[in-house]
Amino acid sequence: MTPREQGYYMPAEWARHEATWLTYPKNPDSWPGKIETIYPSYHLFVKTLAESECVHINVDDGQMLNHVKAELEAIGTNMQNIKLHIIPSNDAWCRDHGPAFLLNHNDAKKRAIVNWNHNAWGGKYPYELDTEIPVHIHELMPEVPLFTPDIVMEGGSIDVNGAGDLLTTTSCLLNENRNPHLNQDQIEDYLRNYYGVENIIWLGDGIVGDDTDGHVDDLSRFVAADTIITAVEDDAWDENYEPLKKNLQMLNRCRLASGKQPTIVELPMPDMVFYDNQRLPASYANFYIANDKVIFPTYRCLTDNEAAYILEACFPDREIIGIDSTDIIWGLGSFHCLSQQMPAI
Repeated sequence: MTPREQGYYMPAEWARHEATWLTYPKNPDSWPGKIETIYPSYHLFVKTLAESECVHINVDDGQMLNHVKAELEAIGTNMQNIKLHIIPSNDAWCRDHGPAFLLNHNDAKKRAIVNWNHNAWGGKYPYELDTEIPVHIHELMPEVPLFTPDIVMEGGSIDVNGAGDLLTTTSCLLNENRNPHLNQDQIEDYLRNYYGVENIIWLGDGIVGDDTDGHVDDLSRFVAADTIITAVEDDAWDENYEPLKKNLQMLNRCRLASGKQPTIVELPMPDMVFYDNQRLPASYANFYIANDKVIFPTYRCLTDNEAAYILEACFPDREIIGIDSTDIIWGLGSFHCLSQQMPAI
């Protein structure tokens, strides 16, 4: 039986977390020439999370474990909420290689893990260690059922509201470098059966610089069961203007599983961020919803404040915290890409 047939579903990110899972960044090829610059912001992200929930961090070995522990202690992190696990990895993007955690409609004390295949966004980078991470995490909690669909899927390619709806993009999930043997209807069947959703909302292309082929967590996110926040670009000369405009039009035409039209909140794009003559996929949509706060990436520009005000209106019960992602985004992802929530039971 599929997870859906057994009553499992993926809750919204704002549902109470037992923990957040991370994989410690160490791959210099992901941040060529400047990996050392990312750690102040990364460690601050971990410290901020640990104020209100447990943080599990995958590290390669005992030496890395001791180093990470010392770095976090040095900035006053609540170490009671830090759990370090020796689980080797290729890269840091736990949203995509980590497990998808499910809850059960029929039993609030049941949780499950979905072990999607990971192929590094279409075979762009090494991934032999990353694709095994959900299995290793399952070994830490063997009482939790493990479902293995045996197709490629990344956590950043979808977003759910916990009420039957899922957001994704054709540019990613229908890309031939993921599951060329599956058509759109077949992929929708997997989404429904393994995320426990009813309604799939398809968007189009991603933003410039995104090497994931268009992950939705840089574009549009559920902020409530009936509300979607979506990135927009006002400058008609910007390369992101047309794809984001088309995605907004798609959202304005879509319907939720309830039959209602969602409320759409527009979120501005930051100023362009370049490094080494490469435009980077800077977006405020890559925020992470923690237990009592929302952590969003900032880019040292005036729209950082505007984005904060918009997120405050969307999450009046949470503190909105901006952390500088100008260096982290050189790795082509930010805080949502780095993290994976484990819902509380």
